[in-house]
Amino acid sequence: MTSTKNGSQVGGYRNEVDQQKLGPALVITAGLILGMRTIRWEATHSDGLAGEEWEKEVEHSARVAKRMLTFLTTRYPDLFQSKKVPWYVATDEDSPC
Repeated sequence: MTSTKNGSQVGGYRNEVDQQKLGPALVITAGLILGMRTIRWEATHSDGLAGEEWEKEVEHSARVAKRMLTFLTTRYPDLFQSKKVPWYVATDEDSPC
C-alpha cells in the first residue's frame, strides 16, 4: 500500500528491480538477438524503406528480448540494479470502516 499523505508512517523498505535502468539492456539484447537471427542473410543495399521481412525480424527480436528480461527480472532480480521502495503502515484514516 502506498500513500502520499503527510501523516503516513513508513513501515519499511523493499528492494525492487529499477525498471528505468533496463532500457539500455533491452536495446542491447534486442540487437544481439537480431544479429544472431540475421547473420546469414545476404548483404543488400536499399535506398528505400526497410523490407517487410526485416521489420518483422526487428519486432520479433524486441519481443523476445522483452520476454527474456521479464523472465530474468522475475526469477533472478539480484542480477539487476535495485532500488529501495518504501511501504507504508495503514492508519485509522486509511481504514474503510
